[in-house]
Amino acid sequence: MNAAASALDQPGQPDGTPGPFQAPGPAAPPEPASYLQRILRARVYDVAIESPLDPAPNLSARLGNRVLLKREDLQPVFSFKLRGAYNRMVGLSRAELDRGVIAASAGNHAQGVALAAQRLGCRAVIVMPVTTPEMKVRAVASRGAEVVLYGDNYDAACAEARRLEGELGLSFIHPFDDPDVIAGQGTIALEILRQCSEPPDAIYVAVGGGGLIAGIAAYVKNLWPEVEVIGVEPVDADAMSRSLAAGERVRLDSVGLFADGVAVREVGELTFDLARRYVDRMITVDTDSVCAAIKDVFEDTRSILEPAGALAVAGMKADVQQRGLQDRTLVAVACGANMNFGRLLFVAERAELGEEREALLAVEIPEQPGSLRRFCAVLGQRSLTEFSYRLADPRLAHIFVGVQINGHADTRRLMAELQGEGFPCLDLSGNELAKLHLCHMVGGRLPTSAAEALDQGEELLYRFEFPERPGALMAFVSSLHPSWNISIFHYRNHGADVGRIVVGVQVPRHERQEWERFVAALPYPHWDESTNPAYRLFLGPQAGGLPKPPPLVAT
Repeated sequence: MNAAASALDQPGQPDGTPGPFQAPGPAAPPEPASYLQRILRARVYDVAIESPLDPAPNLSARLGNRVLLKREDLQPVFSFKLRGAYNRMVGLSRAELDRGVIAASAGNHAQGVALAAQRLGCRAVIVMPVTTPEMKVRAVASRGAEVVLYGDNYDAACAEARRLEGELGLSFIHPFDDPDVIAGQGTIALEILRQCSEPPDAIYVAVGGGGLIAGIAAYVKNLWPEVEVIGVEPVDADAMSRSLAAGERVRLDSVGLFADGVAVREVGELTFDLARRYVDRMITVDTDSVCAAIKDVFEDTRSILEPAGALAVAGMKADVQQRGLQDRTLVAVACGANMNFGRLLFVAERAELGEEREALLAVEIPEQPGSLRRFCAVLGQRSLTEFSYRLADPRLAHIFVGVQINGHADTRRLMAELQGEGFPCLDLSGNELAKLHLCHMVGGRLPTSAAEALDQGEELLYRFEFPERPGALMAFVSSLHPSWNISIFHYRNHGADVGRIVVGVQVPRHERQEWERFVAALPYPHWDESTNPAYRLFLGPQAGGLPKPPPLVAT
């Protein structure tokens, strides 16, 4: 058993010698150069395939580069994770295998450990967050692993796994911060360089805890140092980007869960050291860009990647745009395809925004005969994806409209044309309240008389995210003070590990401080949207027309 990754958390004997399941002491981390040999010796092909390196013709044509996809989504567990898990476990002694292994994971690492345990004939206990989608739980259990559901996130599940490690005498299989796991993932780089007729210009890799990029970078940079290795993270789960910028590991206060496969608060010690030595740069991308990348890969392969699996493609597209890359050979590691079916609607809705093919606009038109016809004439032959009308007052109406466009410049041209025809407009394409909730809610306002009659003052609007687990939504509602009247409530299940709600609440003026204390004490991320222009225009108390933007110049 590798001492660096064994059960180090258990107390020793009174005389200071190791306990029955405690390693003699942490070994010194391997020298970075030694990973080349570790990768060459890695045993992965008992369970893994040599995944193909497929061309992406549509994406290549659009980006003006030769794009190749390393298809780790085609592995037996639809993810690269089985490489590292098996390489770690095949090195355990027979006695350690007889006792069994334990891991914490929300899905892909769990399936890799379960498959490896099945092949090696050992017990496997997997601790998964309660929020893990049922599909992933079933996939792990179907391979004979014992599933323990615990906590709302990976950190809580990992802490419980570490506790059970000592209690049950199991060997902990770390998802990323282990030399053998890193070496197993590094075999992907070995294959890429063998499959390319000549070294690519850049390899893009999704980053969570860092095991995948550490293994790939350690191999590539020791053989072809001129090949760029570029990491990609979500903007709301950018632990490696922040750590490299700071020169030390940074622990995030919270992480976004859309790309749940990389939702890690802190990268590993070993992976950070390797990334600092070998990774050329980091890129962050937003949710819309990831959704667009899922669509891109589908159009070229007819396969559906999970959000974390499409990160590398999203980062590659962003890098091409930022640096103006042309005529390069670019490899993106498509690292996983454990997509929840219920999430597909959300992905489809956001993909057009991520590709800059759709704009969401709020448009103000005068309430007079012929206004709507003039508005439609400006739109011309553009296809509409959304159209919601709301009478604002006897003089003005507000329209929430989705329009197909061709990039931001096209959006600016359209807005200039609308404003030139006397239709003030506001771009809501980047407004999360509008994208997540407003497009499903346009249509009603709180009567002013209701607030005055109840002496409850102005309506407050807040947006919340909470772990998507049974009873969580009702627990939130039940925690509200009975004197606080809910005036707006919108929730929509997006098939993700996190639930999203928007709440309008009338709080008596003398209880406003109590409301603020209540919100501050909640363990959920929250945003005050009371001044959000999208809310003020379509749902909030009447507050005049659109803010007058500076003149737009058509380009």
